[in-house]
Amino acid sequence: DIAGIMGGQHSGAKDETTNIFLEIANFNPAKIGVTGRKLGLASDARTRFERGVDPAFLDQGLDLLTGLITSLGGGRVSKKVCAGSPPDRHKVVHFDPELTSAIGGISIDQSEQRQILESLGFLVDSKWKVTCPLRRHDIEGAADLVEEIVRISGIDKVLSVPLPRQEGVAKPNTDRLQLLERKLRRVAAAAGMNEAITWSFISDQQASLFDGAFWMLENPISEEMKVMRPSLLPGLLAAVARNLDRGATTLRLFEIGRTYRKNGEYPVLSCILAGEKLPRGWATGKSSNFDAFDAKAITQTLLSSAGVPVGKLQVSDGAGSFYHPGQSATLRLGSKNTLASFGMLHPKILKHFGIDQPVVAATLNLGEIPEKRDKTFARPPFTPSNLQEVKRDFAFFVPEELAAKELLRAIVGADKNHIVDAGVFDVFSGQGVPIGKKSVAVEVFLQPKGKSFNESDLKAISDAIIANAAKKGAELRS
Repeated sequence: DIAGIMGGQHSGAKDETTNIFLEIANFNPAKIGVTGRKLGLASDARTRFERGVDPAFLDQGLDLLTGLITSLGGGRVSKKVCAGSPPDRHKVVHFDPELTSAIGGISIDQSEQRQILESLGFLVDSKWKVTCPLRRHDIEGAADLVEEIVRISGIDKVLSVPLPRQEGVAKPNTDRLQLLERKLRRVAAAAGMNEAITWSFISDQQASLFDGAFWMLENPISEEMKVMRPSLLPGLLAAVARNLDRGATTLRLFEIGRTYRKNGEYPVLSCILAGEKLPRGWATGKSSNFDAFDAKAITQTLLSSAGVPVGKLQVSDGAGSFYHPGQSATLRLGSKNTLASFGMLHPKILKHFGIDQPVVAATLNLGEIPEKRDKTFARPPFTPSNLQEVKRDFAFFVPEELAAKELLRAIVGADKNHIVDAGVFDVFSGQGVPIGKKSVAVEVFLQPKGKSFNESDLKAISDAIIANAAKKGAELRS
C-alpha cells in the first residue's frame, strides 16, 4: 500500500485472515499532499492526513482500535512496538484581548475570553501567552484565536455596521463590458430565450470538436471535466440533449460567459435554437424547425442593441468546422473584426451529443464589439418628414454567386440623401432566366427632403440605382 494515502488489495483483510498488523502513524501533511497529487489518488486517508491529525492521539487510538477488534473478533494482542516519536512542540501565540473588539466587533470580558480558550484546550498564562493543543493545526496567529472566542460567544452578537459612505456622487463601479453583458442579457430574455449557466470544464473529446487549441487541467475534478471550455456551445448542446430526452419540443437557450484558448480568455454570448419553431396547427399545418436565418436574425438583433451598425456589417464564410458548410456565416465589421458567427450546426457535432434534429446556433464575440463613439445619454430627437415616402420596385438579372447584401449596398449607395432603405422581396432562377444568372427583385424606399419628388427627380434616382447595380454585374430586367 501507499502509506497515508491508499491501501492495497493484497494487504487487505479477507474472510480467511487470522493475523492483523495494526499501524497507528502520524504522517507529514506536506509530503502526503505532494505524493497524492503526483499519483493522482484521492482518498479519505489522504484528506485526513493532508490536513493534519492529532499527534497526541496515537497511543489512545491504538488502545481503542485494539480493544474494538478483540471485543468483536477475539484473539490475542502482541506487544506494542514504537518507532520514532510524534511531533510534541506546541505552537505558542502572543494574544491581546483587545483584538476581540478590534477584529471581531464585539466586546467580551477578559475573564470570559480566558475561560473560552481554556475550555477549548488552550493554555493561557498571566501575560496572555497562549499555548495551542497539538491537534489545532489551523491556529496560525492571534486572529484565529479571536475567531474561536467570537464563535463560542456567538456570531449573532456581531452587529451589522455599514461601511462609511464617501461624500458626493458615487462613481460607477461597472465597466463597459459588464454594462454590455447586462443589456444583452435583457435583450436575449425579451426575445424569448432562457439563460443557461453551464460548467466551465468539459471533456477533451468535446473540446476537440471545436476549432482552436485549448487548456488542459493538471488536476481535473474528473475525466469529463479536464479541459477549460474553448466554446460555450458544448455546455448548451448538453443542456439541449438533456431537455429533448425529457420531452421538450422547443428550446431557446443563451449563455454569457468566458471561453478559454491558448492565447487567452474571451467574453462571448452564445445562443442555441432547437426543436420546433412553430407548432403544428390548423392554420400552419405541419410544424416548422429553426433555420440559419433565425440564427442570423437573433444575432443582428443582439448586435443592434449593442450599438453596432448592422447595416455596415459584411457577411462572409469561415464560421468554423463545427457549423454546417453552406448554411453558416460570420458577421464582420471591416476585414479583420469578426463580431459574430451563426448558422446550422454540423450533423457530426449533433451526433456526438445524441441530438437527432437540426440545431442552429450563434456566438457573439463581446470583446470585439467596438465602443460607441457618441457617448451621450439622450437619443437624437425624432423628426419625421411631413412628405410622403415613395417606394419603387426593381428587378435585376445578377450573377448567381452575387450575395443579395452586395446588391442592396450598391443600391443604397446610389443616393444616400434620399434612399432610406432597400430590401429583397423575390429571388427566382429557372425558366426565363439566363444560365448562370438569377432574378432578384428589390423594393427601394425614397424619402423626399424639403419638397416632393417630380418625375425628373425619380428618373435621376432610378438611373443612379441602375448604374450602381450594373457595377455589381446586375442587369435591369425588361
